[in-house]
Amino acid sequence: MYIGDLHIHSRYSRATSKDCTPEHLDLWARKKGIHIVGTGDFTHPAWREELAEKLEPAEDGLYVLKDEYRIKDEKIPGEMIPRFVITGEISSIYKKNGKVRKVHSLIHLPGLEDAERISAKLEQIGNIHSDGRPILGLDCHDLLEIILELSPQAVYVPAHIWTPHFSLFGAFSGFDTVEECFEDLTPYIHAMETGLSSDPPMNWRVSALDRYQLISNSDAHSPAKLGREANLFDIPLSYDGLSRAIQTGQGLYGTIEFFPEEGKYHMDGHRKCNLCLTPSDTLKYNGICPVCGRKITIGVSHRVEELSDREEGYIRENAKPFESMVPLPEVIGASSGHSASSVKVQREYQKMLSELGPELEILRNLPLEDISRVSGTRVAEGIERLRRGQVERIPGFDGEYGVIKLFSAEELNNTEGQMSFFELLKSSDQQNILDPADAQLAEEQKEDQAKQQEKQQSKQQNRAASLNPEQEYAVRCTSPHIAVKAGPGTGKTKTLVSRLRYLLEYRKVRPTEITAVTFTNQAAAGMRERIEKETGKKQAGHAMQIGTFHAICLNFLKEQGEEFTLMGEAQQRIMAEEVISHTGVNAKPGKFLERVSRRKSGMDRVPSGDAAGADISEDPAWQQAFRSYEERKQELHLLDFDDLLLRVTERIERGQVNDGWERRFRYLLVDEFQDINPAQLKLVQLWSQTGRELFVIGDPDQSIYGFRGADSACFERLGKEYDDLEIISLKENYRSAPQILKAASAVIGAAEIGEKEEREMLRPNCPDGAPVRLVRAGSPMGEAIFIAKEINRMAGGMGMIEAHQTAWEYPEKKVRSFDEIAVLCRTHHQAELVEKCLRTESIPYVIAGREDYLSEESVQNSICFFRLIEQTEESENLPDSPHEESENTHQCEAGNMDGNISGPEVCARYFWKMEWSDMTVEVIRNTMSRYRPLYKKKKPQKFLEQWMEEMKLTDDPAMQKLLQASVFYKTMTEFLYALELGVESDLKRCGSKKYTSDSVTVMTLHGSKGLEFPVTFIYGVEKGSIPLENEKHPSDKEEERRLFYVGMTRAKEELILTISGEESEFTGAIPADVSVHENEEKKKKEQEWQQMSLFDM
Repeated sequence: MYIGDLHIHSRYSRATSKDCTPEHLDLWARKKGIHIVGTGDFTHPAWREELAEKLEPAEDGLYVLKDEYRIKDEKIPGEMIPRFVITGEISSIYKKNGKVRKVHSLIHLPGLEDAERISAKLEQIGNIHSDGRPILGLDCHDLLEIILELSPQAVYVPAHIWTPHFSLFGAFSGFDTVEECFEDLTPYIHAMETGLSSDPPMNWRVSALDRYQLISNSDAHSPAKLGREANLFDIPLSYDGLSRAIQTGQGLYGTIEFFPEEGKYHMDGHRKCNLCLTPSDTLKYNGICPVCGRKITIGVSHRVEELSDREEGYIRENAKPFESMVPLPEVIGASSGHSASSVKVQREYQKMLSELGPELEILRNLPLEDISRVSGTRVAEGIERLRRGQVERIPGFDGEYGVIKLFSAEELNNTEGQMSFFELLKSSDQQNILDPADAQLAEEQKEDQAKQQEKQQSKQQNRAASLNPEQEYAVRCTSPHIAVKAGPGTGKTKTLVSRLRYLLEYRKVRPTEITAVTFTNQAAAGMRERIEKETGKKQAGHAMQIGTFHAICLNFLKEQGEEFTLMGEAQQRIMAEEVISHTGVNAKPGKFLERVSRRKSGMDRVPSGDAAGADISEDPAWQQAFRSYEERKQELHLLDFDDLLLRVTERIERGQVNDGWERRFRYLLVDEFQDINPAQLKLVQLWSQTGRELFVIGDPDQSIYGFRGADSACFERLGKEYDDLEIISLKENYRSAPQILKAASAVIGAAEIGEKEEREMLRPNCPDGAPVRLVRAGSPMGEAIFIAKEINRMAGGMGMIEAHQTAWEYPEKKVRSFDEIAVLCRTHHQAELVEKCLRTESIPYVIAGREDYLSEESVQNSICFFRLIEQTEESENLPDSPHEESENTHQCEAGNMDGNISGPEVCARYFWKMEWSDMTVEVIRNTMSRYRPLYKKKKPQKFLEQWMEEMKLTDDPAMQKLLQASVFYKTMTEFLYALELGVESDLKRCGSKKYTSDSVTVMTLHGSKGLEFPVTFIYGVEKGSIPLENEKHPSDKEEERRLFYVGMTRAKEELILTISGEESEFTGAIPADVSVHENEEKKKKEQEWQQMSLFDM
């Protein structure tokens, strides 16, 4: 018979002892009498390296510690040498069926080679370096599939299945059935680890578990905790024998169990009220504490009761025997009246091991007379009672540890020394007795709460299904020119979509006569999807023209039959370098292109008769540079992105348009009107000049793109253009809690508005929430660390200890999904700090926005080649000479906009650094012929992985980020479109190579506009950051105020502002009655850990 403890952890896991090394695990296994020990943590690279160094193969699939590493201890009798089996635990945190799931899985492997393969795969998905038990945003179904694919002999066991926070059936984040978790792979699950919080009889009550073997392990976080729970095996000493026993029960004799009542979440109750309840009591009181009227914390027994279909006391047919134990030091302590960790008890413990043998043999089998001879009759009597189950069980609840008593206080009265370890804990007679009057009060409070919730839900449902008077007026208004000022959370998108529906369904306008202009491609896709869903007509959504200015202009030019090639960033940069070199203008390519773009957008203008616009500056060199740039483009039939708008404007003004073009724009709607620049405003005027209705919507207080030519006075300018402009204001806010709204309104209300009328503040329509938190940290990195730790807490803790601590310290706090949380930063550099800390905490995240990596040479090189594949068809031949290439450049039409470049010459120069030659042609031809079919068939992630490997770009940081962005797209064409035309939140990058929808969003304040999150952090709310101060580019203080206002109003329920330097001048306007200041730098969290019970890690 062998004893096996297969679930343990190394020192590389969180909250573990530094003694969790192969040497000490071997030592304590000998002390305990455990024959087979799991290594734990096989995913951690450093631990695998240490195991490979210190272990050597024994029987098939098993290992032993090399003799030179074995700790010699003459006090341990016998020559038993423990075997090691490769094991590890993986924490999966993900969203499934609308709920956040947190499940731990125990993996057994036949060798270190399998561990290497699986770890390499998991490293592509998440961070396996910072914790021995890695936290991955990976569905358990997918994890099981990976394990079986890479190691067919592996044994996958759901770990500690009843633990409230992190388990298959956990009350807070688990499933109700095995099938819901593992779906079609359920047949590959053969065993369940019952965990410290349950024993076999509790599991026998659930008939769905009858087909599974029940195993028990210690989940030890220190070597001394080995064997708290273990398995009894009657098997050949090999991995195959072990695997067969776990999966089929053949050779699984039974288990050694922990008393589940000692667990601190065994029963229901309220720790603050000193109230412990059975599941039936909780049901009787409808889940409301009769003492304080708040929600009762339910325990493991309650969860078992929920899923069970058998009465308590049921014995499963062919059930394996089990033995309930407590560690020997606690038996000694309970028998002598001393603490289990006292010097006296530990001395006696070592004496017993030396004279009697391993601990589990003493507790289970050794004759009582032998024990009495060495340690006295009281210890022998304690062990006898333990074997017979003659113990008093006082269950734990709501974080309060349970108590297992071997002796009463009266029996120990004559014992010298300290009070019993068990007596130090509160006894059951200190718990409150339930009073009928209290119960009645709880019932009434519950009814009142239910009525309030029902009333609030009804109110929210009515709002969702209907429009308020201002919204309805805006939707139905028939004025030819309408401007709607819609503050944050006032239902801007809802009003715009309802307006589109009203035109289609009530006024019977043809969808082909409607154009809706959005600020981002993401907004366009969302609007189209809502139209199709709410009208039930897909044709209407597709027939309407919905898109950004650039996308609509591109489509317009295509319909007009104009032939051109749309330039990519790579080609623009090359052309800028040529122009700068030729004209001698003092500028880098990036700055040159930026100034060209500003000029074309209607900024930096001076009077000029030039049809293309004004001079960039009065400097003759700049004038010449701009002319050279434009002439070179015309020669090659090229357009840059700004040209799309200007070319459409020019064609309409010159009448170079096909008949009937204006039908597309008879009903023109423009979203985010406050952010359009002069060139875009000119287009709006031209498109609507022969139209029937112009409808614009936006918010001057959210005008944040002044650096691109936008102006918060846009509505005033429009009023001067159209005398009959009807202005409608939406003032009912349905997004933010009153405290958040009051704080944000105070910030924007403090703006220097000059002679303007005082702005009308938004009116809240949401329930009261938490005050705005202003949290001070010691440094910028300290801010990022606080944010990561706070997100960890909000999500209920990423590990068991954090989860239990959170449940105790913040019992009334709502547990958040990661996708409910956003972190907003003023700059991309700040976002990098936040990203680093989220990655360290293993928190899944998504970075949104156009980041600097997109301009890196390796990324641009790659995009340049991808655009060439997109441009050319398989049947097309590359030109044989530079001359031929130049002549044929103009033949590419606008229809290929997704990735056009002027020709392979640019690709050759930019990627291969080769001048045009026959050899260059051959290189490009061969590479394209190999990659073209892959480009069309493979998903972007798989395509990029192969490209990076073959081009030796696997370790390139910028390309790694491009790979992380690719996971959001289904085709390379779609991906390339986003890279070329995507703005702000159109582009996203996953924090790992596998995307999970349950991720924290990290983005800039600019990119957050139009979005909302239940919890919003704003990083760096301090002088120099908000408002941003830059010596080269002085900031517009009032635009920075509006930007801060945008960020604050993204929050629905909680808003946290972090600070490390001098506080931003804007925060001074936040009223004291809706805010609270916290000092994270000085706060010293008291971590006076109580002595850990057997239930602890």
